[in-house]
Amino acid sequence: MNNPENKMETTLPTIGVFDSGFGGLTVLRALMSHLPNARFAFIGDTARLPYGSKSRRTIARYAAESAQFLVNEQGAEYLVIACNTASALALDAIQDAVPVPVLGVIEPGAESARAASRTGDVLVIATDATVQSHAYAAACRGRGLRALEKACPLLVPLVEEGWTGALPSFGNVAEASAAQAVSASPQVAVTEEVIRIYLAELTAEAAAQGMNPDSLVLGCTHYPLLRPLLERAVPAGMRVIDSAEATAEAALKLFGRQNAGKCPPSAQDPSTQVHCFATDSVEKFERLGSRFLGQPTGKVELVDLDG
Repeated sequence: MNNPENKMETTLPTIGVFDSGFGGLTVLRALMSHLPNARFAFIGDTARLPYGSKSRRTIARYAAESAQFLVNEQGAEYLVIACNTASALALDAIQDAVPVPVLGVIEPGAESARAASRTGDVLVIATDATVQSHAYAAACRGRGLRALEKACPLLVPLVEEGWTGALPSFGNVAEASAAQAVSASPQVAVTEEVIRIYLAELTAEAAAQGMNPDSLVLGCTHYPLLRPLLERAVPAGMRVIDSAEATAEAALKLFGRQNAGKCPPSAQDPSTQVHCFATDSVEKFERLGSRFLGQPTGKVELVDLDG
C-alpha cells in the first residue's frame, strides 16, 4: 500500500518563472543550478514585448495574466519575475494577483551590491525602461548605497545576434570567466568596443558626481551572457553583480529550504525539469532561448493569454 506521507516527501516543488521575452532564461538557468530539486514552468510573453514601451497599468495587467497562468494552469507554488521592467513596475500587482510567494530580480541585485560594495557607490547598467523607472536606484538607496544608472540600448541586440564570445558557466562565473577563451572575432570586438564606450561614459559621470564606485550591477537579464566581456572591461577591482545569479541565491533562501528534503537531485529527470511556454514566435524562442538557458529548451508550447 502506498504511504501518502512518502508521496508528499518526494513531491517536487514547482517554481513559475515569467519574462516578457526569453532573456529571463538566464535567471531560469541560475535557478536550475541552485534548486536542482525543483520543477520549473517558464513563460515568455513574446506576443506583447517589449514591455518597456507600455504604460505601467498595461504592464501590470500583462504580468498578472502570466503570473496567473503559471499558478492556476501550471501549479506554480512560487513565482520568480525574471523581468526587470515587470519587477520595477508591476511587482505589487503580481503579488496581489496570485496567492503564492513572489520574487523579483531588482531587490536581490541591490542586496548583492550592498554585500559586495565597500565604498557604498555602485553603477547599474540596464535597458532604458528599467533606468527610467529608477527602481535599482531606489532599491540601492534603501540599503544605504548611492547608485548611478545608465541605459545601454545596444547590448540587447548584440546579445541576441550572438556577438558575445564564450558563454559563462553559471554558479562559478568568477573563476570560469578568467579561464575561458573569449573569441577575438570581429563581431565580439564590436561588442567589446560598445561596452568600453558605455562604461567610459558611466565612470566619467560617476567621477563628475564625486562617486567612487566599486560594483557594477547587471540590470538586464540579457547581460549575463556578456559577463566575461564586462569583467574584462571594468576598472581593476570593480565587482560585477549578476542579478540573475543574485535572484537564484535569494530564491534558494526563500524557497529552497522549505523543500530541501523533498527529493534528492539524483531523482530529478532533466528532461522533465523545465516546461517552456511562449505567447508568440515559438521557433525564435527555441532557437535563441537555448543559448540563454545553456541547454535545449525542449518543445516550447504556444499559449494564448487572451490579452
